[in-house]
Amino acid sequence: MQPLIDNARTFGQRPEEFAGLAEGQSPEVLFITCSDSRVVPALITGARPGELFELRTAGNIVPPYAAERPTGEAATIEYAVQVLGVSDIVVCGHSHCGAVGALVRGDDLTAVPAVREWLAHAADEPKPCDPADPTVAEAVQHHVLAQLLRLRSYPCVERRLADGRIRLHGWYYGVHTGAVRQYRAQTDAFEAL
Repeated sequence: MQPLIDNARTFGQRPEEFAGLAEGQSPEVLFITCSDSRVVPALITGARPGELFELRTAGNIVPPYAAERPTGEAATIEYAVQVLGVSDIVVCGHSHCGAVGALVRGDDLTAVPAVREWLAHAADEPKPCDPADPTVAEAVQHHVLAQLLRLRSYPCVERRLADGRIRLHGWYYGVHTGAVRQYRAQTDAFEAL
């Protein structure tokens, strides 16, 4: 913890670098990814403060839209689309994902009931994969596509897709390599960016 505190103490000693951020934000991208500490959106994309609007959830799950039972995730998506006017949404899954791994392995999650209930929100059961493969790559990629499909059911996203004002992207990040792959509908595969 101490290195983080030390950095935080010195971070604000260059106020001129941050003064412009007080005027507001206008990110072009909503980046939905996992809460996993190995996935750092700004590091992966090279984004500077104000360039990415982030939504991080266990397993990069996009929960079902329900106007009568709003969630923090739905509010974040709606704000990004309706208020900030993002033009792109990225759903980024990653290798070695504990959430997707737990789903495909059928792990006993009784000791973590909130996690168990949250993972029940996965739009689709991730594709079974080789249990000996720690990356769970194929299952994660299938899971990303299921979350993109779920995202399409959000009214604000649906409207923007219909009029061409927003694009959806599915990414897969290899935490062990740093490589990023993007889903390409033309080939129905995740390919290098």
